[in-house]
Amino acid sequence: MTAGALARRGFSDSTRALRLVGEAGLDPRTDTDVIDALAVAPDPDQALLGLIRVLETAPDAEEVLTVLREDPDLRTRLCGVLGTSTALTDHLVRHPGDWRELRGADAARSPEPEELRRGLLHTVGADPDSRAPTAAVFDGGSLNGLRHALRVAYRRRVLRLAGRDLSGLCTVDEVAAELADLAAATLDAALAVARAERPEDAASCRLAVIGMGKCGGRELNYVSDVDVVFVAEPAVVPDGEEPVDDQAAMRAATRLATAMMRIPSETDAEGVLWEVDPALRPEGRNGPLVRPLSGHLAYYERWAKTWEFQALLKARPIAGDAELGAAYQAAISPLVWEAAGRETSWRTCRRCAAAWWRTSRPGRPSAS
Repeated sequence: MTAGALARRGFSDSTRALRLVGEAGLDPRTDTDVIDALAVAPDPDQALLGLIRVLETAPDAEEVLTVLREDPDLRTRLCGVLGTSTALTDHLVRHPGDWRELRGADAARSPEPEELRRGLLHTVGADPDSRAPTAAVFDGGSLNGLRHALRVAYRRRVLRLAGRDLSGLCTVDEVAAELADLAAATLDAALAVARAERPEDAASCRLAVIGMGKCGGRELNYVSDVDVVFVAEPAVVPDGEEPVDDQAAMRAATRLATAMMRIPSETDAEGVLWEVDPALRPEGRNGPLVRPLSGHLAYYERWAKTWEFQALLKARPIAGDAELGAAYQAAISPLVWEAAGRETSWRTCRRCAAAWWRTSRPGRPSAS
């Protein structure tokens, strides 16, 4: 294979690409399948450079090349990832063995939401069957180590999803839904770490995380923020013990939610996963981060605007206390549909229709 042949395959600097092919340990005459897989990646030059970076750090570089030559499915997934995402290429450089995440039957299979949840909870040493899973540190580890392990596990799952996505094994809707399920599982595991970090707060309250926006609607993309709302109640105590004060429980839940939000948004070697955005809560950023269920209901019954009810159409429990999350959804859902009959809702609809008729009605000349 000549530099001209590489140019025809889409490499922008074909002379340099021919040299890099040799540096990667590929033979231009016999390794045409690997070179062609690199060439059909979204960015062939980026894919080739990424492969060299992976091979330079991999202790099993010869095995990587051998499997690339022999396994067409791995070849398609790995070259597609390398030619699409510098973030996932960086992950493969930091974790050289993770190229295996793109190989075999599991790499082609879409996981169920509960599988993602249980896997990430196990990553932080939490019991997925517990009502309030709490992370556990083993063998001289630390909570910082658990936070890092969770972030690495998240990246591995995204790597596997991207491999399926780029090789055409799932639709856009399926990718968006899995990203939302993965975010929910990550928040559940992050909450387990927060419970271990703040055991007194965890013992004082029940906390449910409600997904909003793209996460609530299972429409997340690879770089979306995750919109959430928090609902909390005092912890249930055994008979004979003094009940937890409501205000104390809300303060504990606020500290717990804050600790949970930090984990996916903090920066370390794995980079920021995504920001957790609680701005869709009642009163927005001016309102308390955490409210009891009664507080949510009082706000929506008295003060909420039409757009806030529209936002609730995608609300669903995604992490934390499942029973409390279900109670929130059951209480809020009727209010969403009752809001359509409010006079303010009709006025909003009439204003929107009038604005559309003035600016966008059929046959209206365009501004250009």
